Amino acid sequence: QVQLVESGGGLVQPGGSLRLSCAASGSIFSINAMGWYRQAPGKERELVATITSGGSTKYADSVKGRFTISRDNAKNTVSLQMNSLKPEDTAVYYCNAFRVYTGWGSGDYWGQGTQVTVSS
Repeated sequence: QVQLVESGGGLVQPGGSLRLSCAASGSIFSINAMGWYRQAPGKERELVATITSGGSTKYADSVKGRFTISRDNAKNTVSLQMNSLKPEDTAVYYCNAFRVYTGWGSGDYWGQGTQVTVSS
């Protein structure tokens, strides 16, 4: 069984910073891509940023230049550094692991979500 555990959410003032972290555990051989998605109240879940095992990144236009995704393949961890936060960044942030290869096959997994609130 693969589990994703997130940490680092919280309350921050506009213009502030937060760092989210996610660790995947289990009998993992490799993970194709890891990323972060978010869901605000009344809205659909949306992509924030992803990173492949080779280091290629993709960002939502709304976070480009403010957020940075990074990954440690050896530790199966992914982080999201969020700077210059805005109230519209308020959402539950979910960690995702895409195409996780284990001893019994492959699959996609989600973390439980961590709340990020940007408010004065």
